[in-house]
Amino acid sequence: MITKRIIPCLDVRSGRVVKGVNFEGLTDVSSPVELGRYYSENGADELVFYDITASFEERQLFTDILREVASTIFIPLTVGGGINTLEDFDRVLKCGADKVSVNSGAIRSPNLIAEAAKRYGDQCVVLSVDIKRVGGRFHVFAKGGREDTGLDAIEWIKRGEAAGAGEIVVNSIDTDGVKKGFDIEMLEAVNEAVSVPVIASGGAGSIEDFITLFREIPTIDAGLAASIFHFGEVSISDLKAALAADGVNVRL
Repeated sequence: MITKRIIPCLDVRSGRVVKGVNFEGLTDVSSPVELGRYYSENGADELVFYDITASFEERQLFTDILREVASTIFIPLTVGGGINTLEDFDRVLKCGADKVSVNSGAIRSPNLIAEAAKRYGDQCVVLSVDIKRVGGRFHVFAKGGREDTGLDAIEWIKRGEAAGAGEIVVNSIDTDGVKKGFDIEMLEAVNEAVSVPVIASGGAGSIEDFITLFREIPTIDAGLAASIFHFGEVSISDLKAALAADGVNVRL
């Protein structure tokens, strides 16, 4: 049985971790270095670091803070934000990232996934997709959820897998920060469409939400959350103990 991963996410803006609702109303939370160290020492399986305004502001990711985070943690680190070229992949990996997450950059340059997978290996390339319902369909949004691309999300994700993405992060804009549970309908559609690992993101508000996620979609690989961990509403150790008690295979 595959071990399910629990992954905290650091949404970083101007060097600080922030959190909002439905990708809006961002408020300051903490230092990414302090939070990263805390999660590394307290049971997180991996850590995700997103420079959430890099693409919108059309700049490179802040590497000084990334280096500091990478140097203080001992778990796999996925990094995204402003990843538009192979040079961006190279720069982020040299700063200590284990995997690189690409979102808007892949929409602008569809060959980026294939080129990165060829150079660095599929296991290094993560396709992150911000998805929102528009007229009853799942649309891909770009630039931190600000821009509707009109792309069908399921078809886009299939293309990403075919190009060489080794992992898919599904960010539900509809449920982001709402804390009413993961977007099961959307996640099921994605999980059925691909064979690579899928990480669920957006909507976790309680331990029960994670139990529901892994119960409803037994083949999904990981659950990602931010605010419930950042604000101490749920500890990773308590979450994993509850999942294990429910029969979910987790690293304790």
